[in-house]
Amino acid sequence: MIYRRLFNIPTWRFRRPSDELDRLRRQMSELYGALSGDAISMPAAGVFPLTNVTEDSGNYYVRAELPGMKSDELNIQVTSDGISISGERKIPEEGNGVKYHRREREAGKFSRSINLPGEIDVNAVEASLNNGILTITIQKAEVAKPRQITVK
Repeated sequence: MIYRRLFNIPTWRFRRPSDELDRLRRQMSELYGALSGDAISMPAAGVFPLTNVTEDSGNYYVRAELPGMKSDELNIQVTSDGISISGERKIPEEGNGVKYHRREREAGKFSRSINLPGEIDVNAVEASLNNGILTITIQKAEVAKPRQITVK
């Protein structure tokens, strides 16, 4: 290694077999974008809203990031094994003649469905929105809750 650095001998890079496939995939994506009329490909905003789902012995907790949204702009529906959050994110226009240098915040309708690993009590669901974080507490169904068995 030191010999190569001292005498400026190039090091050979070992390639993974998938490197060439990755390069080909990138080129195909660029070609598809050019053929579909997308001269400049814009990055996708991703899944909105970003959520965390946790559980304890009696409840599931869904926490979703919804900055700038109000509680009356959200629609939350619950089924026996999941939850759906939908609404419309509105972002005020910047004005006429504005040139964007970066545009990552997207507006529009969204819908996010989350399947939960067990059955839930659809009548025992609470939701609150505080500082842009939607917190939904979902009680597990009695059949899904763990039971402590005493050994005799």
